[in-house]
Amino acid sequence: MMEKLRYTILILLFFSTSCLSQTKQPIVVGAERIDQYLSLLQNKNVAVVGNQTSMVGDVHLVDTLLKQGVKVTKIFTPEHGFRGTADAGASVSNEVDRKTGLPIISLYGEHKKPTKEDLQGIDIVVFDIQDVGVRFYTYISTMHYVMEACAENQVSFLVLDRPNPNGFYVDGPVLDSNCHSFVGLHPVPIVHGMTMAEYALMINGEHWLKNGVQCDLHYVTCLGYDHTVKYSLPIPPSPNLPNMQAVYLYPTLCLFEGTALSCGRGTPFPFQVIGHPNFKNATFSFTPQSGHGAKYPLFENKKCYGMDYRSYNVDTLHSLDIAIWINAYKQYGGKQPFFNSFFTKLSGTPSLQRQIEEGKTSEEIRASWKKDIESFKFVRQKYLLYHDF
Repeated sequence: MMEKLRYTILILLFFSTSCLSQTKQPIVVGAERIDQYLSLLQNKNVAVVGNQTSMVGDVHLVDTLLKQGVKVTKIFTPEHGFRGTADAGASVSNEVDRKTGLPIISLYGEHKKPTKEDLQGIDIVVFDIQDVGVRFYTYISTMHYVMEACAENQVSFLVLDRPNPNGFYVDGPVLDSNCHSFVGLHPVPIVHGMTMAEYALMINGEHWLKNGVQCDLHYVTCLGYDHTVKYSLPIPPSPNLPNMQAVYLYPTLCLFEGTALSCGRGTPFPFQVIGHPNFKNATFSFTPQSGHGAKYPLFENKKCYGMDYRSYNVDTLHSLDIAIWINAYKQYGGKQPFFNSFFTKLSGTPSLQRQIEEGKTSEEIRASWKKDIESFKFVRQKYLLYHDF
């Protein structure tokens, strides 16, 4: 009898908390606010920059626009491809979308920026991709180059905004101008705390496009979102960010891509573990295997020892966890150097590697970022579209 009563109470508690969560204002992404941008697209030749996250409810944006009578003539797609299945860094070839017959042009590899021919006859480009708010996540670099091409070819640019799942804090070293690359185009911290529309406004407003050009920029904001919200992504933004644990840990753990350690690519839990065959004093292990989104991963079929962060309390995470980098460096037992050249590109500065090697504490390292972060926040404030944290 007592067991039955306890079960009934648990059910009632579940439904009461469900009802409470439903009273919160639901988030409506820019793409869902069709009435706010349809007039911009009518009687125009439209290109869409999108991928598997470009959804309006349960229908893809491209299909939604075509149903509304919009003349979509071309699709551009970033790293990971239109359906989001390609490996990180893998070349994505041009193809044709089987459902619509529209040509798909890859904006990755050697062809990061649309050419004049790519934009021939296009009146407006619609950008709708779910980002994760991290400088080295390449969707913001793709947006930069599309904006630049639009500015140079007198094509309008429309951002359909989506929440930033890491938009509740700003942290990390600001990019050094000498570390400019596709994984770091702008002088911003690793975690910039901006949505794509806000970031586009900053790119335009700070004249970061080539020769200081500015594009004809339009945007549609989200409803129900601000920078205090922890937004849970409905669709994985790329193959190796399969859940929110990975999304929240990604700003910290991705820097291990610039080291001798594996970040768990080729396992069911990428960016939730780190390891190496010779990692010292570790009982946790995993074995990377080739598969979806991870072809020929680092240490394929080799047992790696290391750290498991699947139970890490991400609810407490409001900054990069510098201690993870420091501890991994101390525990590494491999013969090859811990750092490789990609670490500086990801961190955006040569000083972080040097600080870790010199034995600086987390507090000392974070203090060295403070002045640059404050300067960035001053610039960032000008372009915010939502209430800040």
